[in-house]
Amino acid sequence: MAVIQNALKLAAIGEIATGVALLFVPRFVASLLLGEALDGNALTVARVAGMALIGLGIACWPGPPILGMLTYSAAVAVFLAYLGLAGGSTGALLWPAVILHLVLTALLIWSAMREARE
Repeated sequence: MAVIQNALKLAAIGEIATGVALLFVPRFVASLLLGEALDGNALTVARVAGMALIGLGIACWPGPPILGMLTYSAAVAVFLAYLGLAGGSTGALLWPAVILHLVLTALLIWSAMREARE
């Protein structure tokens, strides 16, 4: 069992590190991975992927996996709302996605609090 826990910790560290790099320096990561820099909407998608990898890493870390999904959902809600309010990308599903992630975040918080009480 210790081998599995160590493997999960190692995977979590790798995913979180890659996610943070995609979030803050997506062009650099893409140039290292793909040999080409990203621009335009690909930067936004790379940052959302970075948030997903951070959430995955947190879910793989020993502790409650719900924290990983909560982190991802809250981060994406804030990031997409920022894009909409800053006048960047505003596709037809932007605000429904923000609302969906806010609702999911609230449900995950409620679920985690309920489980902690039990």
